[in-house]
Amino acid sequence: MRPSSGLSVEVSMSRDPQILVLGAGPAGAATAIGLRRMGYAVTLVSDWRRFDAVEGVSQRVLDGLRHAGLGLALGVATVAAARQVQWNGERMQMNQEFLLDRARFDRALREDLLCAGVNVIHGRVRELTQDGRYQAQLDDGQVLHGDFLVEARGRQAPLPASRLRGPETVSLLNLWQSTARGAPASAVESLDDGWAWMARLADGRCYWQITLDASAASLPGKAALGEYCAARRRQSAGVAQLFDAQALEPAQVHARSSTAILAGACAGADWLRVGDAAMAVDPLSGNGIFQSLSSALQAPVVINTLLRRPERSALAQRFHQQRVEQLFLRFARTGRDFYRLEQRHADAGFWVPRQRWPDDQAMHQAANWQAVRVERRPVLREGWVDEAEVVVTADQPLGVWHLQGVELAPVVRALQAGSGLVEALADKPEQAHAMVRRWLLEQGYR
Repeated sequence: MRPSSGLSVEVSMSRDPQILVLGAGPAGAATAIGLRRMGYAVTLVSDWRRFDAVEGVSQRVLDGLRHAGLGLALGVATVAAARQVQWNGERMQMNQEFLLDRARFDRALREDLLCAGVNVIHGRVRELTQDGRYQAQLDDGQVLHGDFLVEARGRQAPLPASRLRGPETVSLLNLWQSTARGAPASAVESLDDGWAWMARLADGRCYWQITLDASAASLPGKAALGEYCAARRRQSAGVAQLFDAQALEPAQVHARSSTAILAGACAGADWLRVGDAAMAVDPLSGNGIFQSLSSALQAPVVINTLLRRPERSALAQRFHQQRVEQLFLRFARTGRDFYRLEQRHADAGFWVPRQRWPDDQAMHQAANWQAVRVERRPVLREGWVDEAEVVVTADQPLGVWHLQGVELAPVVRALQAGSGLVEALADKPEQAHAMVRRWLLEQGYR
């Protein structure tokens, strides 16, 4: 069940509101810990991941984990691996990525939650209802209650009808244990009908995932998937370089959807969607953990505002919704541009829709000083969603409030009113002048 944006609960101020978080992935964990830092009572319910997996993450994911207070999870995310890229007929040695053992990572997330004082319950939600308060009935019959609901169950979260979907995509993850040992490594390669990502850990665990068009792929039945994937690996130059002969044999397979999805409404007066439950991106467009953290780090402040300052409810909901939508489009366009780099198969069935979706708008818009304007928009200020004057530019449609503490709206207003640059910066710290000048030049000011 997805709570309707029309549902509302009045939380009695005679007691502290109880917050119920569904899902203990990075988004649910970051939201729960952020709320505990604010003093809220948080109960989190989550089922364990049902298969082994590994993910490649970037340095920005490690920075996000640190910022979210997920120190133990960060501690298991430091296995650096050399990365090879074979794309558009070219082979490149890219900068390293960090290989993340999801089983260890998920256990560390739960330890972080417990250390923060979050009430963590292992279980699967069978039914979610609302009668004054939210009620989550688990498979074991236990019933959990909450005044506020955070939906963080990722792609397993029920989706509303008003959702935006990219090209239907499926990923087949294969895993096996090799007797060979070696330095961790990973690679990605483009194929005529999709692409593959692969990784080898130091202990011999091996992972290979192929991503295909769900509607066009001629996939066999479940029982034959292992041999199908093995046959694909036998044709792969990347597999031959990264793995030993064991990679050519059938392995354990897990099929999962990797379609890019924007959930539609992501915020209500007493509920919020975060992480993949709000927006799930194509795996080529960016690391899933990074996008999960991107939407979750703002969530505690949004929830704090919804609960404690209901007069700002509409403003807080708009803040969360707009940023989720902009993040989704940014990741979608990033993926589109990666797909466009593959020109050998530009006319093939897998590649055509992905090189055109979600639109043709460039990732970065050309600077245009004449289009720069000052508007009042929602911002985060001292633990609340507030409203302030921000500078809206072609490349920053949500607006820029300040640069390292220097508010930009007064400077832009002064320049647009005819003041010179020296005059516009007169009341700003001298050490910030060069920084603001650079930013103005980037917006086309002359």
